[in-house]
Amino acid sequence: MSRISILKHIKDILRIIYSKETAHELSASLKTLMDAYGESDVIVEKRRKYNNHVVLNEKDAILITYPDTIYSTDEKPLSTLHRFLRKHVKDAVTGVHIVSFFPSSSDGGYAVINYKEVDPRFGTWEHIREIAQDYRLMIDLVMNHVSSKSAWFKGFLEGDKRYRDYFIVSDNKIEMPEVFRPRETPLFTGFNTAMGKKYVWTTFSADQVDLNYKNPEVLLEIVDVFLFYLSQGAEIIRLDAVGYIWKEAHTRCVNLSKTHQIVKLLRRILEYVAPYALILTEANFPYKDNISYFGEGHEANMVYQFSLPPLVLDAFARHDTGHIQEETNKTRQDLLFFDFLASHDGIGLSGARGILDDKELLTLVEMAKAHGGLISYELKDGTEVPYELNISYFDAVNDPGQASDPLAVKRFIASQAVMLALKGVPGIYIHSLLGSRNYYRGVRETGIKRMINREKIPVDVIDRTLSDVRSLRHQVFSGYLHLLNVRKKISSFHPAGTREVLNIDKRLLTIVRQYRGKAVRVVINVSKDIIFLPEYQGNFDLISCKAFEGKVPPYGVFFLTTNIKDPSETGPCNKDIPNRSVSGLFEEKEIAI
Repeated sequence: MSRISILKHIKDILRIIYSKETAHELSASLKTLMDAYGESDVIVEKRRKYNNHVVLNEKDAILITYPDTIYSTDEKPLSTLHRFLRKHVKDAVTGVHIVSFFPSSSDGGYAVINYKEVDPRFGTWEHIREIAQDYRLMIDLVMNHVSSKSAWFKGFLEGDKRYRDYFIVSDNKIEMPEVFRPRETPLFTGFNTAMGKKYVWTTFSADQVDLNYKNPEVLLEIVDVFLFYLSQGAEIIRLDAVGYIWKEAHTRCVNLSKTHQIVKLLRRILEYVAPYALILTEANFPYKDNISYFGEGHEANMVYQFSLPPLVLDAFARHDTGHIQEETNKTRQDLLFFDFLASHDGIGLSGARGILDDKELLTLVEMAKAHGGLISYELKDGTEVPYELNISYFDAVNDPGQASDPLAVKRFIASQAVMLALKGVPGIYIHSLLGSRNYYRGVRETGIKRMINREKIPVDVIDRTLSDVRSLRHQVFSGYLHLLNVRKKISSFHPAGTREVLNIDKRLLTIVRQYRGKAVRVVINVSKDIIFLPEYQGNFDLISCKAFEGKVPPYGVFFLTTNIKDPSETGPCNKDIPNRSVSGLFEEKEIAI
């Protein structure tokens, strides 16, 4: 599409959101912004590097981490993170999502005080740009709200005319029970202002005040931030809590049509300024609402696969892959998902509602509690309903009470292999890569349930435990990296390829991935049983670089090919990949934790 056509589409979208007159003025302002940012050195260089196209392949995987998950006392955490990536992770992943690193007053970085600053505790934009030179960078655009400590909201409190219409305000506290709430806190929060007592819309907390997108100036401000992130090296913009940004009376105020128009607008802006970059929407809703953010191919490039974390947990809890098989078969092949199992948040249950029945969901809740996890609730028709499991994914699939379980690491790696086998771009949370356990101290000190999976770890501890072959961290980390390094050498895992689920045994997830005439058969055992597959005997396993013997051990993982004479089919078994397998990598013995 030509740039002239894109500009016309932008004006048309603005007419739908606002009015013809507003669209005319706003589109001119947007063009000025886009042209200015489009000439930045970083964006010009990336347009040239990617030849103005989105470039993804089987090598792509994104590490998700806070800027200070790994820290040192003698340098900024962003420098420590970069050093950890270069030393330990290397090119096993191609990208990194640095979770909200802006000055913030709460919610683990998501009550943003200033969109254009890096919290000085973490480092500077120079640190961010240095990481972006080595890895595809994902940055959060926290669209729905700002901190109550932000300059914008302070201006509102002081009566500054510029900011009076930046927020959704009422003279009286309003009850709106029809509005969907992901939190138990009040929808409106009272503030003393220069105009008297005012009540402001606060979807997530009293410290996170919602922006008013009915004011075109708010949209212009956010677009400016969006473009600024691209100029700092971002190649993926994650639209945080995007489903809540537009509000209309007498609706649930989520996933409204004008919300989708704003996402469409951002996509057009990308196509004009940075056509190599991607939009990822974070819309933690059931499948139909979630995938609606693809639009007709003109909204998000990629959406989170929110059903996956609870479905994988369910498969390992019941030793039954039936739900994963069924949902994978129902999922459109042309959609690009961000496949993940864990993140800085908990294991959300919303994406699995309608797939898992109430009994199966309750089983996950009870298992999480039994494994030392916590449960977050949402209000639904005045009743508390489980919304999220707060637990590390390692402890979610393993019982911490069985500290010497010889199958613990194999079980966990098998769970992660499910994510790597599916069609999409894998997102790997750093605490999963490190095999982290439930972090109760963080919960005790903050009272925040999500802190159970947000431990901060000194870099010297990381270096020491990763070099200790008996440690849990070493075993998980080395096994995970081996799978990633094998996967990236198999072209069949290209996100534009196809997948077919084979219904062989409910205890097995068997998926055939194909791309340009080449295929790999993934076999994953979600049970502690030995399962015989004589029909695959003689296939070549690209993980162990050995012939498959016809049996799948407990929690075994295999990438099988039949064409062992073609060097391109057996690429992972070149001498630079260690000759080892996930199924045989960990001896069944007690782990030093």
